[in-house]
Amino acid sequence: MLIRPITSMSLVHLQSLAVVFFMLAASLHPGFVTAQTPLPVQSLAQVKTDTNWPENLTPISRQDWNVEHAAHLLSRAGFGGTPEQASNLAKLSPKRAVRQLSRGRRGARALEDFTHSGVFNPGLDPFPSSRPATTNLAKTDGQALGILVKPEGNRPMQPVVNEFFYWLRASRLETDRIAYWWANRMLQTSAPLQEKMALFWHGHFATNEDKVRDYRKMLQQLNLLQQHGLSSFRELLVKVAQDPAMLAFLDAGVNVKDSPNENFAREVMELFTLGVGSYGESDVREAARAFTGWNYTDLKFQINPADQDTGSKTLLGKTGNFNGVEVLDLILAQPAAAEFIAGKLYRYFVREELSPRFQAELGQKLQALDYQVGDFLEMLFTSKDFYASISQGSRIKGPVELVISTYKKMGLTQVPGTPDFNLVTGGLGQRLLHPPTVAGWSHGRSWITPSLLFERGNFVLDLVFPDISFIPPDRYPSYGSEIVNVHKRLRSGLDISNATKPSGTSGEMAASNMLADADEAFNTRYGSYRGWQMAIERVLPIPRHTARLQLTEQVLAAKLTSPEQVVSNWVERYFLVAPSAQTQAQLAQALAETLGTTDLQAAASYLEEPLRNLLHLLLSLPEYQLG
Repeated sequence: MLIRPITSMSLVHLQSLAVVFFMLAASLHPGFVTAQTPLPVQSLAQVKTDTNWPENLTPISRQDWNVEHAAHLLSRAGFGGTPEQASNLAKLSPKRAVRQLSRGRRGARALEDFTHSGVFNPGLDPFPSSRPATTNLAKTDGQALGILVKPEGNRPMQPVVNEFFYWLRASRLETDRIAYWWANRMLQTSAPLQEKMALFWHGHFATNEDKVRDYRKMLQQLNLLQQHGLSSFRELLVKVAQDPAMLAFLDAGVNVKDSPNENFAREVMELFTLGVGSYGESDVREAARAFTGWNYTDLKFQINPADQDTGSKTLLGKTGNFNGVEVLDLILAQPAAAEFIAGKLYRYFVREELSPRFQAELGQKLQALDYQVGDFLEMLFTSKDFYASISQGSRIKGPVELVISTYKKMGLTQVPGTPDFNLVTGGLGQRLLHPPTVAGWSHGRSWITPSLLFERGNFVLDLVFPDISFIPPDRYPSYGSEIVNVHKRLRSGLDISNATKPSGTSGEMAASNMLADADEAFNTRYGSYRGWQMAIERVLPIPRHTARLQLTEQVLAAKLTSPEQVVSNWVERYFLVAPSAQTQAQLAQALAETLGTTDLQAAASYLEEPLRNLLHLLLSLPEYQLG
């Protein structure tokens, strides 16, 4: 996969800069493109190697606390920041700095709640599992989704089918709006650790709107993660286990007495609390019995007594008439649970490598803190281990972190509408509210492949040179060309039967389709098309402004007078791991050649485009992927 051409540069300069980039991408950090090769990194902080710092939970002293450490903390406990923000944070003590990131600054502007589009109709709940289930319900009851079947006429169930597809589309589009709202919270909050923790838990307690199919449940779960992500893990676990989004995602409705479904219990043990190898199959079966009857109505948790197994159960070495909450408490009493959660938190926020001995120590610390996540993270973020040289600049930024941190470092206060946040992060492997599996996302080296590294560069390219071919995905069908074909045919005057013929049908097959359509109770293709129309009519549009960068103004205001100063200034602003001196010199030289001078003041009238090209190349480097 190739990076799209840089706009309107001379071929000579384009080739010069492209050679620089491709040479650097191939040679500076080959570990990014092979999972086996370790990453050769050197932190800008230049922390002195001290064998007592790795795995040392002793608090860092005020004397050792500095701007570089503050920048590291901003990157890990939040989504990065500007040099000015790091400098301000360094004026605080390490403990006060951590608490500011978790609680916010005094007098900070309150973040806005999500604005609903008003797309939900009461008749949509409970939403059927499929279109056939919907039409079967309509046949039986004479209505479905709050829509009556027409008493006579052609396609009497068409309005019901339209409503079914409408909600699928509307919920998906509203979920995309939630992702934008959340991204803006990440960008604007003065308490970034709250949102960073919500992002962590979203990958830990992974649910996907594609299966839940109700944006309201997804939003409710996200609010839960935001509000309780730094409090008691026990409290969070119970709330998530009883959350309608999780119950819908893990098929709670089919977990009933005399026929327990093990799906929910297995994921609670394997993915949420204990990890593989810390429980047996009999433990899963018995736990599943304890969770029978757990279900939901609309947005509320409920227990259905008729479906609940109240008999004696034996699991994890204990026997009793345990209910679901009591089973969760039995699980959390296991040392393996504390070690599992502590280790996962450590690998996400500090570094991936930790010894079994140290993980056991971390688990003991978490248990001693009664599973208070905020207190545990404060211990980590103020420890010498967190600031050890091997911890800094050793983590590959996930797609959401990469995008939000870039906006922060650019000084943006609003997530741009183009490039589309959901398409960018999804293309890089992390679309919010759509994790790939119940196990969430993989991290570390899985974020980087040769093609994904180029796509990360393309994200920056679309920021500095907006894509003029961009079509807003929330205003244009993304469900295949057939919907577009139906639209064009209807606009050309064809009736529904002809407009919804599958592409490529002709002759006897086309005649057969038309005959069947004339007698059918509904037309599925038209329902899909009409559902999309209804959805875009009702779902509020995502604002589509671009990132209005003014790089020339910024460079001149900072009194930077040469290409070398620009490169040095931007490395300080954007990077935690510095490109080599040779790389920086090559980029400065390429900028000078593009300008035809080393005097930035003299080139001020045509400086903007070369600066944007430079920023694109700089932020496409492998080092920029580290945080």
